[in-house]
Amino acid sequence: MTTEATDTDRDGVTDDGFHVFDTTLRDGAQREGINLTVADKLTIARHLDEFGVGFIEGGWPGANPRDTEFFARARQEIDLKHAQLVAFGATRRAGATAAEDPQVKALLDSGAPVITLVAKSHDRHVELALRTTLDENLEMVRDTVTYLRSQGRRVFVDCEHFFDGYRANAPYAKAVVRAASEAGADVVILCDTNGGMLPAQIQAVVSTVLADTGARLGIHAQDDTGCAVANTLAAVDAGATHVQCTANGYGERVGNANLFPVVAALELKYGKKVLPAGALQEMTRISHAIAEVVNLTPSTHQPYVGVSAFAHKAGLHASAIKVDPDLYQHIDPEQVGNTMRMLVSDMAGRASIELKGKELGVDLGGNRELVGRVVERVKERELRGYTYEAADASFELLLREEAEGRPRLYFRTESWRVIVEDRPDGTHANEATVKLWAKGERIVATAEGNGPVNALDRAMRVGLERIYPQLAKLELVDYRVRILEGRHGTGSTTRVLITTGDGTGEWSTVGVGDNIIAASWQALEDAYTYGLLRAGVEPAE
Repeated sequence: MTTEATDTDRDGVTDDGFHVFDTTLRDGAQREGINLTVADKLTIARHLDEFGVGFIEGGWPGANPRDTEFFARARQEIDLKHAQLVAFGATRRAGATAAEDPQVKALLDSGAPVITLVAKSHDRHVELALRTTLDENLEMVRDTVTYLRSQGRRVFVDCEHFFDGYRANAPYAKAVVRAASEAGADVVILCDTNGGMLPAQIQAVVSTVLADTGARLGIHAQDDTGCAVANTLAAVDAGATHVQCTANGYGERVGNANLFPVVAALELKYGKKVLPAGALQEMTRISHAIAEVVNLTPSTHQPYVGVSAFAHKAGLHASAIKVDPDLYQHIDPEQVGNTMRMLVSDMAGRASIELKGKELGVDLGGNRELVGRVVERVKERELRGYTYEAADASFELLLREEAEGRPRLYFRTESWRVIVEDRPDGTHANEATVKLWAKGERIVATAEGNGPVNALDRAMRVGLERIYPQLAKLELVDYRVRILEGRHGTGSTTRVLITTGDGTGEWSTVGVGDNIIAASWQALEDAYTYGLLRAGVEPAE
């Protein structure tokens, strides 16, 4: 068996002793809601190569035109620095030869230097799905592996449904592993295709198969029990030296083993060098970049790379973190390109406020009275429905108001009004009028919008951009409404969260009111005020 990787070769490819194999473009693409174009697949492949995985499984050439096109374009358009491209396919058909099989030919035509073959290792699947004999299935494995090796390709073999097959007929499942290995497969991957295994079971089976066959083994775990990452690491504990994963755990049904926590565990917990130097620090960025390509919102609570992975809310935690961040963090978040965040809520204590102030660049100077006022004000406002853990900009304005003894006033609101007109043709007209004071000048502005909040936003811009041209860069990025618990039906308290951007960054503000428009106006006021603060504009009053 090969030894653990400790360095990289001259081309920057991680040493062959341990494989990180990514199958996002093949298995991950089977997730419901993901539909990748060829351009998407090329972009993701570049991200994965930049991250430093050893192998990128690009798809099944010959099975569909998109994957065939991907391999053709990848040869021309991607200059891989760390990874090798892998084509996926099946063993030859029963009763034929590998040299004659058109699917096997398509694998060779892909130009991929590495080929992964899926082989049946569950006796019932051989007899019911392939409709052939157990002996013929073994010959299909041997013949296909031998032929591809003779054509200069490196071959991995995925033993589909291995663990279920092992439970049903262990001697035959192991015979498939031996057939693949003896024919020249570099790695034989044991697949938990149905995702029903648990870590102790995985470890026991992998240990036994390794001892009985002597083959180099890999692991492919689905996440149907929520144990795919744990199962993958259990297989490594048992001697597997090849892990198959997908970015962000994408995959069929509930997904596959998540590439990022697996790699982070291997690097930081096991001490295995499986990525090029410095690549681990790019993990959070790569995770989010791939999420953008597949058009899925990044999971905020994903281990290591989620925005909440190192977010602390409880006052007890904050007090300890103020002394030593390691007391409530299992790693330094910078190791994976993430950051620690302090959340401000009604659970906040003095330490939370002090640490959050430091994070926002507001020096509280150890002023216990000031910190106490902020704590009490936060708790009082959260009781009324405000939330600051998702509205850092509103919290910073509150913090500065207490620290400086006055609010940041760039403008004052005299009044606002919104008219929604229901027209006979079924359309609606939304018109807003705002009356403001800025730099001693009374401003009255009116604007229309595609909704009442949009009309208010436009009216505010019309009135203030002449005095504050910096506001022209601002854009409303996200808008969320929540009706808070209450007994008043449509008259219940409403909370609005608005995310605003200026082209270089984004910030969130919160408003609470007895109706959606009033709450939205508060959040808009904070959004514009913070935008001007961020732009370095001095307050008018």
